[in-house]
Amino acid sequence: MWKRMPGFLLALSLMIVLAACSGGNNGGQNAEPPAKPVEKTSPATSKPVEKKTISYWTDDRHDQEYLKELIAEFNASNPDNIEVELTVLSENFNQSVDIAFSGNQAPDLLRIKSANTGTFVKKGYLEPIDAFLTDELKSKFGSLFIDEVNRFGGKLYSLPNTGNTLRLVYNRDLLEKAGITAPPASMQDLVDAAKKITEAGKAEGIYGFALNFKNPKGAFDRSVREILSLSGQQGLGFDIKTGKFDFAPYAEAIGYFKQIWDDGSMLPGVESLDIDPLRAQFAAGKIGMYMSFSTEPGVYKDQFPTEINWAGALAPTLDGQIKGSSEIVSAGTWISISASSKHKEAAWKFMEYMYRDEAMVTYHENGFGISVVPSIAEKAKQPDINGMEGFLVGEHDSMWPVSPSVTPEGANYGDIFFKYMIDGGDLDAIVQDLNARYNVALEKAVEKGEVTAVPDPNFDPGKL
Repeated sequence: MWKRMPGFLLALSLMIVLAACSGGNNGGQNAEPPAKPVEKTSPATSKPVEKKTISYWTDDRHDQEYLKELIAEFNASNPDNIEVELTVLSENFNQSVDIAFSGNQAPDLLRIKSANTGTFVKKGYLEPIDAFLTDELKSKFGSLFIDEVNRFGGKLYSLPNTGNTLRLVYNRDLLEKAGITAPPASMQDLVDAAKKITEAGKAEGIYGFALNFKNPKGAFDRSVREILSLSGQQGLGFDIKTGKFDFAPYAEAIGYFKQIWDDGSMLPGVESLDIDPLRAQFAAGKIGMYMSFSTEPGVYKDQFPTEINWAGALAPTLDGQIKGSSEIVSAGTWISISASSKHKEAAWKFMEYMYRDEAMVTYHENGFGISVVPSIAEKAKQPDINGMEGFLVGEHDSMWPVSPSVTPEGANYGDIFFKYMIDGGDLDAIVQDLNARYNVALEKAVEKGEVTAVPDPNFDPGKL
C-alpha cells in the first residue's frame, strides 16, 4: 500500500496516518494487504482477465477485521479479477481525502457519513450511482433514500446500511465503588459522579471521566451532540427554529465539562488522547465514564477484549429532563464511488458485494452498527454481544434533521471550546464570536448554493 501512495500524499499526510500505521495501535492503516486472488480467466476465451486494483478508504476502525475478511473473500472469489485494497485512516479523514483529490490520487471508494457526504458531493468527489441500481436494489432501499443525506439534487450517492446510537459508556463496578446507584441523569450528576469515582480510585490510577481530546471536535461530536439532542437542542450548534447557528446551549454543556476538568476528575493526558488509547484505558478499568457510539460493544468484543462490568445508557441532559431524543447518526450512508475512479464498474461490483443481505445481516449481528434497512432488520438477530443492550434503538432515539455543514474563518467550535475548558476565558464572548463566524460562513455557503438553511419555527424536538 505504501508503494501505491503518491509522494505528495505521504509528505502531506504523514503526521495524519503515521500513528495509524504503528504496530501498537489497532487503528490506522491495515497492517497487511488482503489476500491476492487467483488468476482469473474469461469463460469465453480462457485468457486471463485483466486485473483491476481498486482502493477503499475508511475512517472506521471498529469493523476493520470484518472488512478485511469480506475483502479477502471478494478478492479470491470474484470472476472479474478485481482486487480491493483497504486503507483505514485513523483521524483527519476529510483532510486526507481533500489532499488525495487535489493531487489526483483519490481512492476508488470512500466510506462516507452524514457529516461529510454533502461536502464531498459539492466538491465533486462522489459519483452518482443511479445508473447502477437494479430493480431489486431499488425495492430493497428505495424507501430509505433521504434528500440531503444520500440523495442530492435528485442524484443518489450511497445506500444505507446501519446507524449509530450515542450513549454514555460506564463501568458499573467503579460507579458502585463510589456509592453511585445509577448512571447520571443530569450534567451536574455527571460532574458529581466523575468526582466521586476519582476520589475513590485515584490511588489506583482510576479517574471518573475521559474523552478523546486529541481531536476536540470529534470528542464533542460524540458527547455534547448527544447531551443536547436529548435536551431538545440540535447537537451541532445549529438552531433549527431560526435557521442560524447559536452556540449558547453548547456552551452550557461545555461549562460542565470544564468543571470536571477543574475538579481533576478527567484522566490525565486527555489533551493528547485518541479514541483507541481511551478504549484501552477503559478496558483496563481506569476510566469510569465516557461517551461514544454503538460501535463500542463490538470494539470490546474484538479490538479490546475486556472482563470489566460495563454498560451503555442514555447520556445525561442539561437539567435531567428529556425534552428531545437521542440522534441516530450516519444512518443513510455507507460506501460511495469516487468520481475520479478509473474503475467505476469494478467499484460498483464491490459495492454490490458489500450490500448483499448476508454481509449486512452479519454486520448487524456482530454489533458493528444497528441496521436501518427493514428487510435486514427483520432477518437479523439482535447482536449477542456484551453491552449491546444499552445501545439498541428505543423510545428516546430518532433521526434529526440534517444541519448545514460550514467551514468558518478561524478555529472550529471544538478547538475553541476545548481551549476554554482547560484555560478558561469569557464564555459569553466565545459564544458571540462563534455565532458571528459560523453565521457568516453559513450566509456565504447559502449564497453559493452549497447548503440550505430554512428556519422552521414550528420545529418540535419532542415529536421526532
